[in-house]
Amino acid sequence: MDFAFYITAFVTLFVVIDPIGLAPLFVALTQGMDPGHRRAIALRSIAISAILLTVFGLFGEAVLGFVGISMPAFRIAGGILLFLTALDMLFERRTERRQDTSESAVGDPSVFPLATPLIAGPGAIATMILLTGQTGGWGALVLVHLVLFAVLGVTLTLFLLSGLLEKGLGKVGVNVVTRLLGMLLAALSVQFVVDGVRALIV
Repeated sequence: MDFAFYITAFVTLFVVIDPIGLAPLFVALTQGMDPGHRRAIALRSIAISAILLTVFGLFGEAVLGFVGISMPAFRIAGGILLFLTALDMLFERRTERRQDTSESAVGDPSVFPLATPLIAGPGAIATMILLTGQTGGWGALVLVHLVLFAVLGVTLTLFLLSGLLEKGLGKVGVNVVTRLLGMLLAALSVQFVVDGVRALIV
């Protein structure tokens, strides 16, 4: 795999997980908590997400093979799923749905809804299976997971700085960034579908 693949992997995971969009929700979920408690929730949610996505990255293709789903078929389905996610981002439906989920959470939000479904949601899981399905050998597989950890590292950093980020960007700034990321995800999702169709034909 060339370097461009890992850049694409980082961008795709970054757009799907959407750390910038999650930061204000993290603030809402941890409102009124002291910094130590907020930090513990951030670390726990990222750790759980990393475990979930790593498991699907390592064994997701094997599970697909067990149920008789080919990688090209899953690539097409995953591309369609990511495209729907992009539409949600462009028309703010994703933010509204996430806010509804966050408002229904009680107690410790680190497992639900932060770790899943907000961070390690269906889109992120599908993306990990798609990306690892395009790798060859353990070296490339490890690099894809390092890219995942880099994105989760950015997410953790933004969680810890979410209060400052929210003040700096403002609601309008977060909306603009979300729409830009949505456009990028739409293009990437179409590429997944094209690659899947090409693989089925060939």
